[in-house]
Amino acid sequence: MRGVPPRDREGTLRLTATLTAQPRGPATAFPTSLRLALLFLTACRLVAAGRIPLTADESYYWVWSKVPAWGYLDHPPMVAWWIRIGTSIGGDHTIAVRLLAPVAALLGSLLLLRAAEDLAPGRRAGLPAVLLLNATLALNAGAVIMTPDTPLLFFWTASLAALGRLIRTGNRGWWLGFGLAAGLALDSKYTAFLLGASVLLWVAIVPAARCLARGWQFWAAGAIALTLFAPILAWNAAHGFASFAKQGGRTGDWHPADALRFLAELLAGQLGLATPGVAILFVIGIIGAVRALVRRGEAALGLLACLSVLPATVFLEHALGDRVQANWPAILYPGAALAAAICARAWWRPAAALGFTLSLAVTLQAATGVFRLPRALDFTLIRMAGWSDLAGSVFVAEAHEHAQYVAADNYGVAAELAFRLHTQVVGIEPRWSYFTLPPISLGGETGILVRSTRAYGEPDPRLWSDIVQLGTVTRQRGGVDAETYRIYRVAWKAARGAPAPVLLPSSRPTLPELAPP
Repeated sequence: MRGVPPRDREGTLRLTATLTAQPRGPATAFPTSLRLALLFLTACRLVAAGRIPLTADESYYWVWSKVPAWGYLDHPPMVAWWIRIGTSIGGDHTIAVRLLAPVAALLGSLLLLRAAEDLAPGRRAGLPAVLLLNATLALNAGAVIMTPDTPLLFFWTASLAALGRLIRTGNRGWWLGFGLAAGLALDSKYTAFLLGASVLLWVAIVPAARCLARGWQFWAAGAIALTLFAPILAWNAAHGFASFAKQGGRTGDWHPADALRFLAELLAGQLGLATPGVAILFVIGIIGAVRALVRRGEAALGLLACLSVLPATVFLEHALGDRVQANWPAILYPGAALAAAICARAWWRPAAALGFTLSLAVTLQAATGVFRLPRALDFTLIRMAGWSDLAGSVFVAEAHEHAQYVAADNYGVAAELAFRLHTQVVGIEPRWSYFTLPPISLGGETGILVRSTRAYGEPDPRLWSDIVQLGTVTRQRGGVDAETYRIYRVAWKAARGAPAPVLLPSSRPTLPELAPP
């Protein structure tokens, strides 16, 4: 057992014996049929990524990619880096913004397959684990839409694969791979701190894991992860820890009177994002992993139990006092998929089939609006529909009024217009002060201001003069309204204390959606 000191070999041998006692299946860990299925699925996701309109958040992250930094107000910078890579290859087009999302889902699936072979050799858990994870709406959405969860789930899975290699081989050098993946996960989203905390819990309570943690590699893994996170920490320190305050401030909210409602929303969100059958198998798998840890002290299943139970406990505690966003617990899914494939195999085929069917329906709805659903039940309508029509109407109003710029005081609207219009789009909101965007002097020039009727009232007369409402425009799809906006002709007054206007980047109008009529 190369690389294991003599005093540690007994514990490592016990760990290896536990994992290798199962009968071995076929020699190959990557069945050809599964690889072909994943390639086909990736091709379908690339097509969907090119057809589904960008959400406002994606356009916002696209703006991030144009002003590279070690941090942003909302999240660490990894999503911006991935978008920057995609647009460097394919230009400022929808599919390029999302280019790495389907690729990451493919590579992450192969990493999960590798982890299944290492954590449960001979049990043939790889195929059900990969299909269960890919059947979730969370992964299917993250494989088409570029959000911080997309790189987070990839690096979380890579961390799990590194730990699987560590357990299977006993080679402590895999701690370094874990540290690298965990650090990149921290650069993706702050919830990656739960990854490190879960692994520390595993090392603390599982004897075989403590054996593997003896050595400089374990400490080096932590050093690597913290080194990769250090620039984000430095950015926060230089900006008054604004990002930490924004994300960490949610933990201070406490509304116990609404606890039952928040818990119900959390449960419903997971039934939706994991899809019902897969969610049930995830729960059964996690329970099985916990039982194996408690009864037999199994290291592999104990790792999956820790990676599931600790984050789940954090989210449940948070739901007792405030709303938990449905996508937050998605970090549980890779480990839960493995646990379900090992401990709850009986119904994985129908659960995966239902998951893929629901995910396909949602994807078709996002791309085509094939189902006529009311606004309250169609989140694809609210987030994705009608942005090109809005941009086209704003373009016409700007030309008619001979305006010098288009302005929006909502970051999502401003980012969508910046992505779709080849004109001067101005952001007017305090959050833009955290970006290195060029300031712009509007003076008394005529501009077009776009404001949502749902979220905002009339323009503030302290900031704007010569306010004239030109009309309203409604984002819609198939006759169902998503949101209505008022369009104004205005002039900027530059009042004291007002947020400084900044000029947002513009895309090259080489596709029809980028050049409204």
